[in-house]
Amino acid sequence: MAQGILPFKYETEKKTTGMTALGGLPAYLDLAQVIGLNKSVQKHLKVRSGGQGWTDSQMVLALVLLNLAGGDCVEDIKVVEADALFCYKGYKSYQSLNTWWAEQEIILHTEFRDGNVPAGFEQLRVFEEALGFLPEGIDKVRLRSDTAGYQHNLLKYCATAANSRFGVIEFAIGCDVTPQFKQAVSEVEDADWKPIYKLVNGKKEKSGVEWAEVCYVPNAIGHSKKGVEYRYLAKREVLVEQQVLPGMEQQLSLPFPTMELKGKKYKVYGIVTNMDWGGEELIHWYHKRCGKSEQAHAVMKDDLAGGKLPSADFGENAAWWWIMILALNLNAMMKKLVLGDSWQPKRMKAVRFSLINLPGRVVKRSRRLIIRLTKNHPSLELLVEARKKIAMLKPVPCG
Repeated sequence: MAQGILPFKYETEKKTTGMTALGGLPAYLDLAQVIGLNKSVQKHLKVRSGGQGWTDSQMVLALVLLNLAGGDCVEDIKVVEADALFCYKGYKSYQSLNTWWAEQEIILHTEFRDGNVPAGFEQLRVFEEALGFLPEGIDKVRLRSDTAGYQHNLLKYCATAANSRFGVIEFAIGCDVTPQFKQAVSEVEDADWKPIYKLVNGKKEKSGVEWAEVCYVPNAIGHSKKGVEYRYLAKREVLVEQQVLPGMEQQLSLPFPTMELKGKKYKVYGIVTNMDWGGEELIHWYHKRCGKSEQAHAVMKDDLAGGKLPSADFGENAAWWWIMILALNLNAMMKKLVLGDSWQPKRMKAVRFSLINLPGRVVKRSRRLIIRLTKNHPSLELLVEARKKIAMLKPVPCG
């Protein structure tokens, strides 16, 4: 029969089971089963009452898979409800405080907060909770944080071995550039400032940034002779004077601390530490906290569903956020434990293209669902090898 001006037509399958564009997604269910995610959800959530409907783990895993598949909205999640507060700018908002495990590239701990909660609020409690999630076999911890972590109770906790498991915890944390800190920086001799180098095509070149040790004792700890002593380091970078554009004479202040030193204007940054590393080595290590964690935040918001909250209710948004974190960590485990090193830097777009979005036919046989993939598909071998590696992983008991 002639098609007219359109070259083809659409028809529906006669059976309810048919094709899927997500043939690789069940591999994540395999991994979730092996690592004990299903059992953990059933143990800790306990929302469903009675024996009707989906189980808690089925509901959570469905939303985890929704994240991995690229979905970013849901009609409703009735888990917990509470009033949401307003941020300092006057409109309703939320924020999260995440603890990033750099070596494993996963979120070790997350806390979904109202928008009016300061970034530094209860950092010690959050850090202690995060430490409690570390598995057996981890015996040394180091902490990196921006100025939100500049809390003297947190510094003291790390420096005085208050944690019985890890003892002294080495740290490098951004410190507040107060007038007193600026005064201490101004007293550093020019000869004591050392250049910070960067690698350009395999060669070390000066970055234009300098560092120096600063003799500084903040008022918060200066009153006690038995107080803990820390090292303070300062970085400075000359700000290039730029011509002010017409109409910009009343320009807003710069978003970083500055100070005048001998006729030059500098961008200034401070770091506090209890480590004895060389200053430049320490600064480079401190800067490594940037990049990977920021990339993870971009994945949360752009690749997964963290950038589009489903509700005006705090509880529903918190549940949505936590489920997104589960998806983030499950994908990180898939790349690290199953897919291999070459997959580590790949974003979700690449993972979906090569692993998740595989065309297949869903077949129901003998009370089992089978996914038949397209013959000779270039990703078929990848999926088969991935499932073999998952099967070889030691199942994690849910204690």
